[in-house]
Amino acid sequence: MKQVTISNAYLTLMVLDYGATIQKLLVKGTDGEYNNVVVGYNHPSRYRLDDNVLGASVGRFAGRISNGGFVIDRTRYDLFQEDGVHLHGGKEGFHQKYWIIDEVDQSDKPFVKLTYASKHLEEGYPGNLNVSVTYKLMNNALQIIYEGMTDRSTVINLTNHSYFKLDHNPYIDDYELQLNCPYRLETKENLLPTGNIIPVRKSENDFLLPRKIGVQRLDTIFIKDVGNEKVAELQSKTSGINMKVYTNQPALVVYTPADFPGICFEAQNYPDAPNQPDFPKSVLRPGDIYNNISIFKFDLVAPS
Repeated sequence: MKQVTISNAYLTLMVLDYGATIQKLLVKGTDGEYNNVVVGYNHPSRYRLDDNVLGASVGRFAGRISNGGFVIDRTRYDLFQEDGVHLHGGKEGFHQKYWIIDEVDQSDKPFVKLTYASKHLEEGYPGNLNVSVTYKLMNNALQIIYEGMTDRSTVINLTNHSYFKLDHNPYIDDYELQLNCPYRLETKENLLPTGNIIPVRKSENDFLLPRKIGVQRLDTIFIKDVGNEKVAELQSKTSGINMKVYTNQPALVVYTPADFPGICFEAQNYPDAPNQPDFPKSVLRPGDIYNNISIFKFDLVAPS
C-alpha cells in the first residue's frame, strides 16, 4: 500500500492508493497546531479490514440501486445485491481497489492524481471505464475532482466517503450544521428512494438555517438548491473550525453513523438514478466525460 502526502501553508493531506483514500486531512488551527478533520486509521493496512468506507472513493455507482440491476439501450445488466439493494458498486467496489498514483505535484497548489481502470462487466457494469480522482490543495480548501470515460454506455456515480470530525470531542452533537437543500428524496425502510421529492421545511431534516445536529442521526439524500454551489456548512465551536462544502452535483447524502462520531457529505447524483426515469441521468456515453467537482473549504473562527 502506497501513501502520498501533499501540503501547503494551511492544509496537509495524506492519500492512500488503496481506494484512493483520504487517510488524514490536517487543518492548522489558530494556535498553530494541526487538527486531523477526517476519521481514519494511523496504519494503512487497517483500511483493508474497514467496513465503514472511511475516506475512500466510491464507485462505480455510489449510493443504492434497486431491482438487482438496470437497463441501458434495451440490454439488462445484473448487479450483486443484498436484500434487494446494490450498494456502493457491489461486492468489491472502487473503494476496495488499488488505484495508480498517476501524478504528484508539490508546487504552491499541490495535487495528487490517482487513476483506476474498471474493466467491462466488472461487478456487472458495462464498458471499460477509466476514472481518475485529483485531490488539490488551494489555500485553505481541498478540491476533489472525479472524471471518467467509457468505451460503451454505462452508469457512473462517484463520490468521496470521508467522515469529518472537526475537534477532539467524543461526539458531534454540538456541531452547527446548515444545508442549502430545500428538498430531500423520500426513502423506504431499506433507504432506496421511492421516487418522491419532499420539502424539508419544518421537519426533522430542516437545516436550512444553522442548528445543532443534536442526537439525531442522518442517512438522508438531500437535494441541492438550484443555482447555489455551496451546499453545506459545518462548524465546531470547540476547535473554531468552520467547513463549507461546494459541489456541482445535484444531491448530497449526509450520513452520521450511530457507532462513532463523524459526518459524511457524499456529493453525488441521486441514488437509484438508473431505475428512476425522473431522476437526473446517470448514463455515461462513449466520447463524453463524467465530471464531479467538490470543494471543502476551512476557515477559523474564535472557539468558544
